[in-house]
Amino acid sequence: MNPVIFLWIAGVLVAAVIGLSVYLTISGQRSAEEARLDAFAERGIPVDETLSAKGGSVVSEWLSRKVAKTSWADKVSKELVQADLKMKPGEYLLILIVSVLVVAAFGFFLGSKSFLLALIGGFVGFLLPGIYIRSQKNRRLIKFNNQLGDMLSLMVNGLRAGFSTLQAMESVAKEMPPPISEEFRRVVQEVSLGVSTEKALDNLLRRIPSEDLDLVITAIKVQREVGGNLAEILDTISHTIRERVRIKGEIRVLTAQMKFSAQFLALLPAFVFVGILVVNREYLLILIDPEANTPLPCGFIAIAVAILLSIIGYIVMNRFTKIEV
Repeated sequence: MNPVIFLWIAGVLVAAVIGLSVYLTISGQRSAEEARLDAFAERGIPVDETLSAKGGSVVSEWLSRKVAKTSWADKVSKELVQADLKMKPGEYLLILIVSVLVVAAFGFFLGSKSFLLALIGGFVGFLLPGIYIRSQKNRRLIKFNNQLGDMLSLMVNGLRAGFSTLQAMESVAKEMPPPISEEFRRVVQEVSLGVSTEKALDNLLRRIPSEDLDLVITAIKVQREVGGNLAEILDTISHTIRERVRIKGEIRVLTAQMKFSAQFLALLPAFVFVGILVVNREYLLILIDPEANTPLPCGFIAIAVAILLSIIGYIVMNRFTKIEV
């Protein structure tokens, strides 16, 4: 067997094994922070038992320690928390490596051992985990914002019935569906462990970067400092947020076709490229043929320009759908 092919196959198998181990690790565990909170606030589990049960593969633990103090790890941790993905930066790095190797190997064998397609595949594999995280984060943020109006109504009713602010938040954690119930349960747990209410709300805003939530938290902080009728304030904010959510929903409906068109037109050249490569490989491989690319690498330039124009077209069309409310 060709040594290059053997190395590719070995790399893909190792990547698959690593990816499977990471998946099994993160799918069966909760985040260490949530486990600590539950151990203290709810379930009465000993702390040592909680910490020893958090698990993790040897490789992911080693990578997490290596990247723990880097700015990249801080950024990735924030993104993972906002997307509600229970993994560490080291585990995400392993998934990133697996994605790069698998997609690069796919491009290498699809292009008849073409290192150019392997390079393109590796770049695509590098982007895929980040795209998934952003998608999960945006989906969770939209769902949270849609629940915010009902949450404020529940808090207003609780405050008017004589509840304190913390008790009203606890009722939200018990009565509302996720993700808003999970986030406010976490706020209540942090406060019960001695964290100040302002700090717990700041942590909530860090996990959920929502402008509407920022408005609510600012109102609660101002009321705690200067006093006032919090129920009346939240009732007014609830009406404003409901109208904003309604308008944003209408905008998403009106711009859905343009978003789909942007995604379709950006991916269409790649699908056409792969299709022609499967149907008539010789016709397309002339672009990367060394003899056909002398004295100027016209084929490589054409591929690079096509990729660049597709990216620019997607960015421009996506910008048209960004309407601030």
